[in-house]
Amino acid sequence: MKSLVIHGAEDIRYEDQPVPEPAEGQVRLRVKYVGICGSDLHYYYLGRNGENLVREPFVPGHELSATVDLDPSGELAPGTPVTVHPARYGAPVEGLEERPHLWPGGDYLGSAGVFPHRQGAAAEQLVVERDMVRVLPEGLSLETAALAEPLAVSIHAVNIAGDVAGRPALVLGAGPIGLLAVSALHHAGASEIVVGDVRPEPLERARTLGATRTFLVTEEQVDPGSFPVVLECSAAPVSLGSAVRAVAPGGIVVQVGILPDAEISVNLAPLLAKEAELRGTFRFSTEIDDAITLLVQDPAIGEVVTQVIPAADATEAFATARDASRSAKVLLAL
Repeated sequence: MKSLVIHGAEDIRYEDQPVPEPAEGQVRLRVKYVGICGSDLHYYYLGRNGENLVREPFVPGHELSATVDLDPSGELAPGTPVTVHPARYGAPVEGLEERPHLWPGGDYLGSAGVFPHRQGAAAEQLVVERDMVRVLPEGLSLETAALAEPLAVSIHAVNIAGDVAGRPALVLGAGPIGLLAVSALHHAGASEIVVGDVRPEPLERARTLGATRTFLVTEEQVDPGSFPVVLECSAAPVSLGSAVRAVAPGGIVVQVGILPDAEISVNLAPLLAKEAELRGTFRFSTEIDDAITLLVQDPAIGEVVTQVIPAADATEAFATARDASRSAKVLLAL
């Protein structure tokens, strides 16, 4: 079978690998689409994602849709359309029973955070545990289903913010996660969704997903203290500073974008005077099931996919995904 394999910074190869065989409790999938995430871009262009260094040939990808190729248990018929929850959890932690994604010792498809690395989904065939598989409802296309994982990330971020119904919200950064956060806020009942970005093209996409107002952050500043809910989705430290200024007294800032693993300079003093909260969010727990339901309810979310490019043309696909002026979510077709 063919797989996309990263050997180092800007060194990705479409090469032959052995067909994996499922063990008891596992399922082999025929992968159809894999979304290119920000972490995948880091692995390809930098050879690392934060402190996670690529130390061996590494298959990226954790956003996927597929069909069942072989289920030794016979439960899932060949050809059954599915997506995958990419996490395997570690040992339970007291007090975090409902947040298994925070248990130490787990891993995630397409992550170099463990060694040997957890190989990812950008391969023609993939073996995963049966409990990671989610059968797709009728009518949900495999192309759109590849958005289930990033949409789950955005739904989880909105859940971290708490009850947003009837409240205005600000989203800073209209990349794929920011766009999906707009959709999640819209369906959670936010009364107003304002979106800021450095480029006009992502803002146009945000309006199709429920943004009530958009603005270029290079040309317009948000009034201080004007939003009870702020989602920072750009991962730019300067944007976190803007989020802290924009949050209302008693409000909540959720840091959704993965900040650099480094000391950064952000003025947090306004949080104190406003008794506002800064909350982190990390992946998700069960929200992939909510994401699948939402993708069926709102087909417009599928418009976040802007390009589908053959995996053999991975260099072109990664360059396209890196360019926010011409792409939102880019899918690799296996």
